[in-house]
Order: sequence, then structure tokens, then C-alpha cells
Amino acid sequence: MKTLTIDVVSDVVCPWCYVGKRRLERALALLSVRHPDVEPEVRWHTFQLNPEMASEGIARADYVRAKFGDRADSIYERVAGVGQEVGIAFAFDRIARQPNTVVAHSLIAVSEPGLMQDAMVEALFKAYFIEGRDLTEASELIAIAESAGMDRAQAEQHLQNSDLHSQTIDSDNAAREMGITGVPFFIFNRHVGVSGAHDSETLLEGMVEAMNAKAAG
Repeated sequence: MKTLTIDVVSDVVCPWCYVGKRRLERALALLSVRHPDVEPEVRWHTFQLNPEMASEGIARADYVRAKFGDRADSIYERVAGVGQEVGIAFAFDRIARQPNTVVAHSLIAVSEPGLMQDAMVEALFKAYFIEGRDLTEASELIAIAESAGMDRAQAEQHLQNSDLHSQTIDSDNAAREMGITGVPFFIFNRHVGVSGAHDSETLLEGMVEAMNAKAAG
């Protein structure tokens, strides 16, 4: 089997990252049909849309007003429309709080790449964008982690691990030092970068280009 590494830089409170996840899943399904000899490995990495956000977060309404002003409704209508196309029923009206995402990212970081990490990413996206759960609340994060298959005691430890949280912030800084300024950002075989929630065919093209480059090199 040929290997293909897929590094995804994203934030759990980025709606386009959720869309990007669905489009990546579709691209991987296409890859399995067109290139059945390839075994992809997907790894998720930290990026904070709001790295200066207070640990307790702020009211979502205040955040949206400050960031988008009068454009908020039209912006979220467009995102919701794209979400419907990929099977995501965004419920922006349920979100009451804009969180700091360091702790949430830490739960992703300690999850094993593959099915376990994918389950954690999916659980956090669903909790925030579909269920409107408060990612600043430890009890909510623990419940979300449990739903993704993480042991409750381990989740509690991760939430209290300041060293882990510092490493997560370092990961965010490393992404910015690479020149990443927006997410989602996909990196195929550490060679080809694709910025944005592009359609599945474009993501597949990036994968094939990266594999061809590796074979040629």
C-alpha cells in the first residue's frame, strides 16, 4: 500500500472547517475508489481563530456583532446553505457562547490519529454547531470527550493539564509560523498545501499531486 499523510489545520469553532471535513471525507471516498492502493492517514492540528480569547469566552452575540456587524445574517445564511449541501444542519441560533478553544484542541491533540481523533473532532463540531453546547464548560467537554470514546477520568486529567494546554498553544503558533493565516488548511504528504474548504475534487487533486511528487522525488 502507498501511504498518504493528510494534515488538517482547523478550529472547532470554524464553520468552514466543518464543511471542509465533510468535503475531505468525500475526497477520501473518491480516493479509495480511484486509488485503492493508497492508505491515507489524517491528522488534525490546532489553529485558533481567536487566540486572544479569554478562557471563559464571551457572549456569542457580542462576538458576532463585533466581528461582522450588519453582515452577520448574510454571512451565516451562506454558510448554512453550503452546510446543507454537505449534510450539516448548522444551528447558529443555538450557540450562546464563543469559547476559547485551547482545551478543546487539547482533547484532539491527545487522541490517536485515525478513527479516534476523527471521532473527537466530529464530536466537538457537532456539539458546538448542531447542539449549541458551551465549550467553555468542563462538564460539557468531558461529556463530549466521552461520547467520542475517551475515558472520563482521562478527559478530566487532560482538562486540568496545563502543560498539555501550553503544547496546544505552541502548535497554534507553529501553524502561524508556517504562514497559515486561515483555516481549514490541508497539507498532503507535507508537500502540497490547499487553503480553504474546497470541493472534494480539488482536494483529491491535491492528494494525487502530492503522491506523484513523492514518487518522482
